[in-house]
Amino acid sequence: MNPRFLVIDDNPDNIIAITAQLRDCFPECDISEAISGMDGLALAQSKDPDVILLDILMPVMDGYETCRRIKGNPSTAGIPVVFLTALRESRESRLDALEAGADAFLSKPVDAVELSAQLRAMMKIRQANKASQNERQRLEILVSTRTRELEEENDTRRRREEDLRSALMATVRTMSVAIETRDPYTAGHQRRVAALAQRMATSMNLDSTRIEGLYLAAQIHDLGKISIPAEILGMPRKLTDIEFALMKTHSKAGYDIVKDIDFPWPIARIILEHHERIDGSGYPEGKHKDEILMESRILAVADCVEAIASHRPYRPALGIETALGEISANSGTLFDPEAVTACMALFRTQGFTFPD
Repeated sequence: MNPRFLVIDDNPDNIIAITAQLRDCFPECDISEAISGMDGLALAQSKDPDVILLDILMPVMDGYETCRRIKGNPSTAGIPVVFLTALRESRESRLDALEAGADAFLSKPVDAVELSAQLRAMMKIRQANKASQNERQRLEILVSTRTRELEEENDTRRRREEDLRSALMATVRTMSVAIETRDPYTAGHQRRVAALAQRMATSMNLDSTRIEGLYLAAQIHDLGKISIPAEILGMPRKLTDIEFALMKTHSKAGYDIVKDIDFPWPIARIILEHHERIDGSGYPEGKHKDEILMESRILAVADCVEAIASHRPYRPALGIETALGEISANSGTLFDPEAVTACMALFRTQGFTFPD
């Protein structure tokens, strides 16, 4: 490609002289001419020259200001600017030119050999600047494209996660209905426990993901009762030791039903642990406080409160005051104190009531 030059000088005679020298050094070159700084700025953008040769002393807009504007415009900043200076111009003038962004100087009258050498050096700089700019643009396009792809992938993943979450919640609701069909005397128990556990976890500042997992686990925490004979579930008297031992298997049975489902929350473990007690007296594994998930400890309190407050086949409802008295009396032994405090506050000061 032929070299392209832009000459900016308010003196037509100077333009003619430098143009002639340029053609001697570079016979195939393209030369644009401007007699003012403003015209030069316009041509710098439209012609995209390889090098700009710029006079310092011009009316209205001198060479310093013209250079500053060229270097301040992203589309022309990479074009080398060579100042054409008179021998009489001071060292301070050259320093001012450097501060304005000048890349090199040529003294008038311009020596042909120096002109050729200087401009060839500047054109190499221009080629390097263009290569760098092209590479930067290529990388910006790659980054932009990859960013867009990642955003699309994230959107797709989020939609899939939302679809999976909806499907899992539908599965949980179906399981909950199945349990209550088997045990009509406790219809609504899991739903009421889930509502209380969710509010407790929120007041205890658990993160939203853990709260969601707890809420879903609470809705099916008695899933294992599917394996318990219906006559035991509906027994209108206190269970015998043998019957109670069989009833106690429902935590492990529920765990076994859901343990292989790929929930994004520890649903199976919460179901398994909801009858554990922090002093190790619970079942099925006799775990102690720090071995039990906080979600499970919250569920244990909510489950106890709802069970005592509500009707059971073997007794009438004992009321919320009795239920709160039970968890308060066993705070720190059977039940987690923080969970008990949160539960008490919900009923005592925040007006919580079980949903119908």
